[in-house]
Amino acid sequence: MSRANYELHERLDRLSAASADRDVLVTLAVPPDQSIGEARRPVETDYAEATQRDDRPVPKPLEEALDDVRSRLNEYEEVPEDGLVLYAGVVDGDLVTATFDDLPVTIDEGTYDHGNEFDLEPLENVTGPDATYGLLVVERGGAALGRLRGDGVEPIETFDSDVPGKSSAGGQSAERFERDRERQKRDFFDAVAERARLEFVEGEPVDGVLLGGTTGTIEEFRDEADLDHRLAEDLLGEFAVEYATEQGLRQLAERGQDAIDERDRSDARETLETFFEGLRDDEVPVAYGREEVDDALAYDAVETLLLSTALEGAQLQEFGDRTLEQGGETVVVPADFPDGERFREAFDGLGALLRFPVD
Repeated sequence: MSRANYELHERLDRLSAASADRDVLVTLAVPPDQSIGEARRPVETDYAEATQRDDRPVPKPLEEALDDVRSRLNEYEEVPEDGLVLYAGVVDGDLVTATFDDLPVTIDEGTYDHGNEFDLEPLENVTGPDATYGLLVVERGGAALGRLRGDGVEPIETFDSDVPGKSSAGGQSAERFERDRERQKRDFFDAVAERARLEFVEGEPVDGVLLGGTTGTIEEFRDEADLDHRLAEDLLGEFAVEYATEQGLRQLAERGQDAIDERDRSDARETLETFFEGLRDDEVPVAYGREEVDDALAYDAVETLLLSTALEGAQLQEFGDRTLEQGGETVVVPADFPDGERFREAFDGLGALLRFPVD
């Protein structure tokens, strides 16, 4: 997961966990075709009512949230290109706020609401999937192609095979039949491989491919099909799947989840190995902990920043931005595997590979 997407996920998780016993959590979503003045109008109306009514006063937490939204709206002369979403509310005595003004997707509809929870629907597609995986099920009787995204399985196509079943006849006719059958099988395998190339290489590229089918058929497909080398290199694994159907695609996605999780950890695992090697010798200079990494950033010495998912989003943003400014990269390290947990516990989830040692 990229640092930017991780931070978005982390911020949305915090907002989704917030709740109040009254309708005092404010959500404001402004599409790009709306003016700041139009967005401000209902907020100002409610704020005026909240501060002027004496007979039935609006809850103080709502007044505080509305005032915060008013203040942040005043910072904008116009709505950002893809829209603006603001959240504000008092949760357990503390004011919780969030601003989304640099969105990867466009806000289509305006929303203004105060409830006992924040309305996250305007941002439901904001993070998007971190990766897309190709799904390919191959059987003698047919094949199925699909994609696995963050929101589930997307079937692309299923098609039948014209390869006949085995013949019970004997003699030369049986041998001829078997030769024709093998030729038709190879032609079918090549047609499936070409369809996969068009979808997963020439079409929308994928981050990896899961291959499913019965064990014997998968092995034959790998050995005999003219599978594009880029897809062959991106195969994450082979999995027993019973049907070359939409149901089979879903079964393949479920059985391949562990392989996907491992793929997602691979960059972090490799970077951690280099980091741990640097701790053992002086060939790879490293830094760890807030103070050392902060010093290294001050000297523009950070080549690769390592951040644990256990860190707060603000910390990710601060250190990640500074690394990016000096031409480095950031690797987010999940804490759900042994080395990731070790990195979190022993080094406070913060480390760096350096361009040069910093004394």
